[in-house]
Amino acid sequence: MLKKPGFVLVYIALSLLLAACTPSTSPTPEVEETQAVTEASTIEAVQPSQPAPSEEATSEPVATIPPALPATPAGGGSGQLVFSSNRGGDYDDIYVMALDGSGLIALAQGEANFFAGPWSPDGQRILFTGFGLTTSYVGVMNADGSGATDLSQHPESDEGFPAWSPDGQWIAFTSRRDGNNEIYRMSADGSDPLRLTNAPGDDFAPTWSPDGTQIAFVSDRDREAGYYSIYVMAVDGSGVTRLTEGEGIDYAPAWSPDGSQIAFRSDLDGVSDIYVIHLDGSGVQNLTNGQGANWAPAWSPDGTQIVFQTDRDGNWEIYLMNADGSEPRNLTQDPADDQVPFLRP
Repeated sequence: MLKKPGFVLVYIALSLLLAACTPSTSPTPEVEETQAVTEASTIEAVQPSQPAPSEEATSEPVATIPPALPATPAGGGSGQLVFSSNRGGDYDDIYVMALDGSGLIALAQGEANFFAGPWSPDGQRILFTGFGLTTSYVGVMNADGSGATDLSQHPESDEGFPAWSPDGQWIAFTSRRDGNNEIYRMSADGSDPLRLTNAPGDDFAPTWSPDGTQIAFVSDRDREAGYYSIYVMAVDGSGVTRLTEGEGIDYAPAWSPDGSQIAFRSDLDGVSDIYVIHLDGSGVQNLTNGQGANWAPAWSPDGTQIVFQTDRDGNWEIYLMNADGSEPRNLTQDPADDQVPFLRP
């Protein structure tokens, strides 16, 4: 059975919590990249406010999830959002809606948690992390929720935090199949998995650079266990360099569409805020400035806005702000917890 959260720190994101021992003073959602880390040996699938799945449950992770509604998502293009929410019951499901709140549709629902991943570069598919009794898997579905499939096909291991390559041919993800969290790459159909990192610490939450030559990820390899920084490496795993040098715990890297900046979550100033940083380590800027706990940043396709989750209204809501942090607005406005947002390209 999935364990109840033993959080000492959180991540959403996706958002999507891969297991590791993580000390922190930050408040925490369940995911982010999906994402934080627990003392358990599996990816944590349940939020503090949610009951754990029943011990009597016997089903394993499914390879296919039927869409809740046989409908085409409304509001195409960058005006559409995919996210996870427990508004439908005890578990997190995957929803899409237009940015004005219309056209809300549940794409994946069931007696388990599903956390949204990013849209494919052509906007026709959605990655996600699904949960079974004890482990998680990387899945993909069509934009209307049909054709959901387990890509990682590794039921004895935790798999999560998937990210597309810019050409849609590859997927980077996190796996514990070798005993600790490492970054892997596989073909878009799940074939040819290749391990990219090899460190005794935790490496997770990969994101691809827009030119397809680099991957940013989270790791505690140069710090005390559970204290994470953002790193960058070549797509073959070479040339690993640490990007964030502060004392904060950093999660959820998200590459800007022009490749010049990475947005991420950090508690550098004592609370969970969204920051941006240039690729040379300069220009670190706090965009949310302590307005609640903030997680899981994702850029708009044109790079002018950032979507993220925040509890500034008392529960987890999806907000959209300009890339400089100005004009934040609540997109979801629901009493449930809404998390792990991605805008459609």
